[in-house]
Amino acid sequence: MLFHTWPFFIFFLIFYPIYIAIKHTKWCLPWLLLASYVFYAWWNPLYLILIVYSTLLDYIAVNGMAKSQKKKLWLWISIVNNLWLLGFFKYGGFITDNINGVLSAIGLAYQIPAPDVLLPVGISFYTFQSMSYTIDFYRGQIQREPSFIRFAAFVSLFPQLVAGPIERAKNLLPQLYGVPRITRLDITDGMSLFVLGLFKKVALANYLALYADRVYAVPDQYQSPALILATLAFGWQIYFDFSGYTDMARGIARMMGFKLMLNFNNPYLATGLGDFWSRWHISLSTWFKDYVYIPLGGNRKGTFFTYRNVSITMVVSGLWHGAAWTFIIWGALHAIGTMITRELERNLWYKNSMPRWAKQLWVYIFTNFTWIFFRAENVSEAWLIICRIFTSGLADPLFPIAALVLTLSVTVYQYLYESNWKRIVEYSPVRISLVILMIIYLSIFPGTGEQAFIYFQF
Repeated sequence: MLFHTWPFFIFFLIFYPIYIAIKHTKWCLPWLLLASYVFYAWWNPLYLILIVYSTLLDYIAVNGMAKSQKKKLWLWISIVNNLWLLGFFKYGGFITDNINGVLSAIGLAYQIPAPDVLLPVGISFYTFQSMSYTIDFYRGQIQREPSFIRFAAFVSLFPQLVAGPIERAKNLLPQLYGVPRITRLDITDGMSLFVLGLFKKVALANYLALYADRVYAVPDQYQSPALILATLAFGWQIYFDFSGYTDMARGIARMMGFKLMLNFNNPYLATGLGDFWSRWHISLSTWFKDYVYIPLGGNRKGTFFTYRNVSITMVVSGLWHGAAWTFIIWGALHAIGTMITRELERNLWYKNSMPRWAKQLWVYIFTNFTWIFFRAENVSEAWLIICRIFTSGLADPLFPIAALVLTLSVTVYQYLYESNWKRIVEYSPVRISLVILMIIYLSIFPGTGEQAFIYFQF
């Protein structure tokens, strides 16, 4: 059930009035949980077995920690269970394919059969959200949640269930206590966020995908300009697609009285790779920082171990995005880039004398270059694209002018938002005018069909 489709509109039209009517009663949380499970089961009812199992086990694990001296044992039960679920459903085929490749290389004819399972949508998001609850409780950072219904609603809250943001228990669970307070500002801001996200997805991401997909489908038939523009188009496509989903999720949640965390903050205006990752997919970046990088030692044990921890964290982050070597290389490239530029970004001359636009330009070029591995079907195709970018001719790329104008408009808006003109951009009449213009645009140009969000596959 996609946010930008009629089934969701009908679903929300049924859910929301009842939710408003019963939010002062004991039936509010059960209704919210039921709606979230219906939303998730829309893709495949069998998915419910998995999310209920994952939720129940982590609930039991935390109760076990609270009542037992063997807290670490219960913690590891939770972590192993969640990682096993990810490993089986998301990485089973990748692992067996690579093992079979090694067996073939050493001359063994035996092949391990790959698990024939469908990747449950959103599994990478809700397992991380649920697992963070058990880890935070073990660390003494949150209290045990006694109500299973409330905990289940925290794990499966439908606006952010399948593609985040990955909420922490200390932020979202307290909001599930008491009566949700919904003001006029919540409704208007929520609707504005939803329209903004809808515009990003339908008018921008889906439109840019037409060009990026066409070129990346047969990269050997295109020359350097088209391959460069297709890569840049994909860089903006994935940003508009994912931040568009997040805006819609935050807008829907806001109308329900919940405030979800900001997940994107103009990442292409970053002045360094560390800055980029503090702006891009913030909920995941902070998750890996808190639960992988810092437990490994962070930057507390010298340069060598800091670089080791950065490398492990970035490679694991790449693997989280997909079961393929292209994602591992993408994460490794960001690790290498971070290590190379870490000292440079701390240099006083670089910090104070290098123009801001120059820092932003190199980060933009680097991040878009690495998107080649993120978008390509395999490593061979990624290498082909890189080689053709530097060696092929300069034929007309035939890039759609409308896509260029829309992307430049968004870029200018983001620059204004981070400049002295921010007050004008945030001025209510300006914001209302922009929302009206987006609605008019979506009415005239309804989009290119019901395309799923990119991050649903992760």
